[in-house]
Amino acid sequence: MSESSNRPPLSLSPGQWSFTRWKTIGQLEALDVHHPLFRATVFLQGAHLTQFAPRDEADWLWLSDTARLEPGRAIRGGIPVCWPWFGDPSRNAPEVRKRIHTSSAHGFARSALWKLEDVRESAHEVEISLSLDANEDFADVWTGHALALITFSFSVRGCQVALTTTNIGSEPLAFSQALHSYFPTADISRSRVLGLGNSNFVDTLKNWDYFIQEGPVYFEGETDRIYESGEPLTIVTPAGSRKLKSVGSDSTVVWNPGPDKAARLSDFPDHAWKNMLCVETANASGDYRVLYEGQSHTLGVLIGRS
Repeated sequence: MSESSNRPPLSLSPGQWSFTRWKTIGQLEALDVHHPLFRATVFLQGAHLTQFAPRDEADWLWLSDTARLEPGRAIRGGIPVCWPWFGDPSRNAPEVRKRIHTSSAHGFARSALWKLEDVRESAHEVEISLSLDANEDFADVWTGHALALITFSFSVRGCQVALTTTNIGSEPLAFSQALHSYFPTADISRSRVLGLGNSNFVDTLKNWDYFIQEGPVYFEGETDRIYESGEPLTIVTPAGSRKLKSVGSDSTVVWNPGPDKAARLSDFPDHAWKNMLCVETANASGDYRVLYEGQSHTLGVLIGRS
């Protein structure tokens, strides 16, 4: 897809935007929002939000210092969009797995070029919508025809992300997905996640066995769990706390690579695991979704103040 095809139509010419501007960052094109009340950055590649912060506040999202902003390369940090499958294809349900023709994790959406659909601005809010038509162009890695529409809503109160999938094929479409949100912390050992107590979870580091969470989730080295819960959560760090409220989700992924895996990850400083954590709104594991022809499903998260 050419770069020009992702430029806004005349009715959305940049001159009519008060707070949003096109900006090239690294080798990628982004929409840079500088509102009097907040700022945000959304890349067209991956429909990837890498920055959100109300005025005079630090970023609410974590972005790797060594993230490489290059065509075809997923960005490490922010909120990657994992779609139309989450994680290792072989660990997905058979209905999801049969459509995937690659061993690559987390789908193709996070490195695909999305199309700008709309920018809406007001004195209090900015909304940006992008779309991805998953059709025969992706036939080498996936079988299906679906439309993904993502809308970012920014205000001084917080940030909302809504990802809507519509099956525009004739056969039932099974898929998994996640909004792979990275959050900063000054000290992972003094951070925790509230709201998952008494939930069942799969520990991918312990032979994918099931356990029950007792109390808050603490981080002691590498953590990779899929919780059977879509309840509201609170992330507590030394700097404060954030509220997460999801829609269309009955699964939550909690992840931190720990020291050993951090050393093996691309675009990830060896010690960065001490200063980040992921709490992901998802349709993962047994929470995958099936859409019949013409049906839609929305997965969303509101990241707000505690």
